[in-house]
Amino acid sequence: MTEVGAYEAKTHLAQILERVARGERVVITKHGVPVAVLSPVGPQVDPQRVAGQLRSFRKGRVLKPISVRELIEEGRDGG
Repeated sequence: MTEVGAYEAKTHLAQILERVARGERVVITKHGVPVAVLSPVGPQVDPQRVAGQLRSFRKGRVLKPISVRELIEEGRDGG
């Protein structure tokens, strides 16, 4: 992981962002003390796809012999 001073980061932000886009992580320091990390963004998640996967996972699965309502009430009672 590369360390870059705040002044250098400000002066060369475009170049640093290019390095980060290629997968490099960069630590920004202020007076030698790390204050931030620039890292590449991970893969983006499609909420619609994830919701569909959750629906598929739920099919045929039940909480027997206890209902979700009973679990909620049990949690409220501290029991």
